[in-house]
Amino acid sequence: MLLKTLAFFFLNLLLLNLAVSASEDGFIYNGFPGANLELDGAASITSNGLLELTDKTNRTSGHFFYPFPLNFRNSSDGKTFSFSTTFAFAILSEYLDLSGHGMAFLISPTTDLSNALPSQYLGLFNTNNNGNPTNDVFAVELDTIYSPEFRDIDDNHVGIDINSLISINSHTAGYYAADTGLFNNLTLISGKAMQVWVDYDGEKMQVNVTLSPLGIPKPGKPLLSSTVNLSTALLETMYVGFSSSTGTILTAHYVLGWSFKMNGIAQQFDYSKLPSLPRTRPKGRSKAKALGISLPLAAFSFALLIVAAVFFVAGRRIKFLELLEDWEVEYGPHRFLYKDLFRATNGFKDNELLGRGGFGRVYKGVLPTSKMEVAVKRVSHESRQGMKEFVAEIVSLGRLRHRNLVQLLGYCRRKGELLLVYDFMPNGSLDKYLHDSSKPTLDWDSRFQIIKGVASGILYLHEEWEQVVIHRDVKASNVLLDSEMNGRLGDFGLARLCDHGTDPQTTHVAGTMGYLAPELARTGKATTLTDVFAFGAFILEVACGRRPVELSAQDEHVLVDWVVENWHRGSILNTLDSRLGQVYMLNEAEMVLNLGLLCSHPLPAARPSMRQVMQYLDGDVRVPELSPTYMSFSALALLQHEGFDDRLMSYPSVSTVSVLSGGR
Repeated sequence: MLLKTLAFFFLNLLLLNLAVSASEDGFIYNGFPGANLELDGAASITSNGLLELTDKTNRTSGHFFYPFPLNFRNSSDGKTFSFSTTFAFAILSEYLDLSGHGMAFLISPTTDLSNALPSQYLGLFNTNNNGNPTNDVFAVELDTIYSPEFRDIDDNHVGIDINSLISINSHTAGYYAADTGLFNNLTLISGKAMQVWVDYDGEKMQVNVTLSPLGIPKPGKPLLSSTVNLSTALLETMYVGFSSSTGTILTAHYVLGWSFKMNGIAQQFDYSKLPSLPRTRPKGRSKAKALGISLPLAAFSFALLIVAAVFFVAGRRIKFLELLEDWEVEYGPHRFLYKDLFRATNGFKDNELLGRGGFGRVYKGVLPTSKMEVAVKRVSHESRQGMKEFVAEIVSLGRLRHRNLVQLLGYCRRKGELLLVYDFMPNGSLDKYLHDSSKPTLDWDSRFQIIKGVASGILYLHEEWEQVVIHRDVKASNVLLDSEMNGRLGDFGLARLCDHGTDPQTTHVAGTMGYLAPELARTGKATTLTDVFAFGAFILEVACGRRPVELSAQDEHVLVDWVVENWHRGSILNTLDSRLGQVYMLNEAEMVLNLGLLCSHPLPAARPSMRQVMQYLDGDVRVPELSPTYMSFSALALLQHEGFDDRLMSYPSVSTVSVLSGGR
């Protein structure tokens, strides 16, 4: 009995030493082996003492907290105490320049964050409580996805958050060098360990956040500094911990060490005791390379075996033969191996088919190494003319980062086809929910959020990315729904790039009938305003539940004409999808219908920009009143008389004009 008691005593003593020290007002963990922490979700402690917040699993979140609440406020005067914390972290993604959502240090009144979403909300909040002042949450976010709804500055930043993921202050990740004072950028998803210091001065009511590579002394100049009275946000007793979420890209978030101190300076780590990060293998490394090194070392006695292997490999190479030219080497990780895509889609079997269109077929796949779900589009490219420029644009588009755009992950070329690899959207395309009776009816709130999301994505393409991207094929079938029914604009096969302030060099009509702006028939020139026209047709389709052009046995039905007629009669709300019943926001629905007409104006100069569209949808600005002659049939007739092709104004086909089979 005495031996058991002594063993129990020494075991507890060992666990306390592993944490180095812990008291009522502070603690330090040089790694987490055997640490007494409250873990939740995907969070776990690895065998070597790493705290793994999220493993490489899609759409998951993880949390861990120091198990005891700390006293943050003076009970006599209500002022918040000063505190200091530092932690070492690393974010490891399956890809060099893509990742899931980030992580955050937080101070919370509770350790129960089960209602938080494993998405852009970083496992902290959800759509209903984000921004609620009763959250009583202070956080420092390490954000690796650009989310414009939170007014993010980029997809690689540090932010100070109070009760909301709209940061009160944020800065691109990096640090100010101690010797030169120059700012050095850091990439949060580099897979390298970094250290963060968060210091709050209760007297000055000042928060400082500092970041640097692990092992470099704390820079003298903080990355962020904000004056904020935390006594309005923090309760008397609070929990301290971390949260993260992955989204759709397989990403692991690690904490290597953590130190916290109330009314003092957090103790520095013993770097020699911090656990090491797992070694990751660069993606796309060919097994054939290892085979090519080992073959010269083979003994002559295995000659027959080698000959047999050569024939076997040659047969497989013929099966998986790809086009790879010198100019493609620079695109590196954006290029997928055909054999990986072949295996991912089970040989492009029909049972993996997601859909087909004017460009080709789309298949669901699961990448063999990362187990990531993807959508693979097979596009015919009979002509090599312009292929280099086209692939360059595809790779550039792969750098787009917006939560309302389907992520283009990369491409592959083989024989007479091009394969485009996209992030997989589990709920499929929006048009099925609008026009397929077997699908559940979308309520008004869902439709309005999808419209706002797609508008935000197009605004990013037109004004907020490094180049202007003209999508040229905005339509309901190209809007895909993720696991949370967020609308994401996809299919960039027709998209064109140009620099801000310049005109795009498109001279061929491309897109889908019913969404084509009338001026395209005369000039063939796509602009941001032709995208706005297509968006107008799109939002009318979403609100009314009808395609832009429909055929019947007697006639063809043009949606915008029908909405205009009802607008003239003062009965525009009669055009709403009858399946909505009376369950919708009256002012909101009327605004959306009027905005659809405004964006669908036959005169390009009369259409709003996408930034104005977002102002209307956010309720910051009222949609202009339409004049009695606005969008009248006489105006359309005048445009047709001036040279517009009336067949384009009401053409019944919904087929897509392929850019790859014709000129670009």
